[in-house]
Amino acid sequence: MTILLSIIHVLVCLILILIVLLQSGKGADLAGAFGGGGSQTAFGARGTATFLSKLTTGAAVVFMLTSFALSLFTTRNQGSSVMEGAKPVQKQSAPAQSGSPAPAPPAQNPPAQNPAAPAPQKP
Repeated sequence: MTILLSIIHVLVCLILILIVLLQSGKGADLAGAFGGGGSQTAFGARGTATFLSKLTTGAAVVFMLTSFALSLFTTRNQGSSVMEGAKPVQKQSAPAQSGSPAPAPPAQNPPAQNPAAPAPQKP
């Protein structure tokens, strides 16, 4: 069922792309480029819905329905969690050392007792 829906979904996607590319935009003529496309309406002249616009609406509805159906079918086939089949992690803890003192921090070099001699001067 999922394969059939996927095939229909891809076909509807291609059809929707072709339908949208075949349509001309509002005011696609030369007058529309200079603002002369509209009469009294805010967004230009709008006639009755053409066959391509009705076909676009139908293809968009089918696209949304197949998207919804595919999402339902794929989530039903899966488990409730992505970690459901994961192996549990085994924690390994180091054994506590009893009776031994903690290691001492590294010793710092003591400051030098004799100051450095000045560099010889060149004649």
